[in-house]
Amino acid sequence: MALPAPPPLGAKALPDGTYAGQVVAVTGGGTGLGKGMAMEFARLGAKVAILSRKPDHLDAGVAAIRALGAEALAVTCDVRDADAVAQAFDLIEAKLGAVDVLVNNAAGNFPAPAEEMTPNGFRTVVDIVLNGTYNCSREFAIRRLAAKLPGAILNIGATYSWTGGPGTSHSAAAKAGVTNLTQSLAVEWAPDGIRVNCIAPGRFPHDDLPAHMTRHREGERGDNTIPGMRVGEVRELGWAATFLCSPYASYISGHTLVVDAANWLRRSLVMPEFVPIREQFGRRAVDSGSARTAIAKTRGDQP
Repeated sequence: MALPAPPPLGAKALPDGTYAGQVVAVTGGGTGLGKGMAMEFARLGAKVAILSRKPDHLDAGVAAIRALGAEALAVTCDVRDADAVAQAFDLIEAKLGAVDVLVNNAAGNFPAPAEEMTPNGFRTVVDIVLNGTYNCSREFAIRRLAAKLPGAILNIGATYSWTGGPGTSHSAAAKAGVTNLTQSLAVEWAPDGIRVNCIAPGRFPHDDLPAHMTRHREGERGDNTIPGMRVGEVRELGWAATFLCSPYASYISGHTLVVDAANWLRRSLVMPEFVPIREQFGRRAVDSGSARTAIAKTRGDQP
């Protein structure tokens, strides 16, 4: 038996109009989980700004919001660039009004053994996930503080920010920073009415998943690797997001909510056989050209 299925698509976790008259900005909101969360805010009356670097992602996100009858705005923005973030907020204010809720969803990730990852690859993921979250949060707070208005920030974390994980040294380190940043900013900005929380999603398959993450397809919603015996539906994450940013969560700040059917807590008296990351990738990384070159450089040898 699995956990019960959620209410149907289109159901709302909060009263109609909870976000009426409010502006919600969602970075990386054109696809996947970001789009799913943006849609739930729209269903509750919000005007939604979708921020992304990619025109096709912007188009997809705006189309999904407008299909719900809500107002949407596409904003081209690279969250790694603080000046670009400021310009994006200027545009949102001019077109929709001041941002009331910020969802820091933009992320970058690719699985790789640490010794095969280039410094640039590591730096890029940290720059998007951690620095991007800071850049957007800072810009949001500067404006809310100047206007003496409250606000809500929702960051997107990961359970491996606490545990680490094979093939995710870049992403896990960045997400750990996001978890800590959530807590630090929550304490700093609480006296000014700005709440900062975080969600750590479990397994939520969707059509925008990259090829290496498409194990679970539509029609295969059960999963005996998860204690809840099923994967999550994207709308369930959207309901959690809209709650944490709503007045109904007005005394919650600095919290990371795990939405994963207890999966990250799973332990067994007899653990499964450990498979090294290089074997998971089907090769020994030290035998690959990139790793051999990197090792030679650290020794001062010629590759």
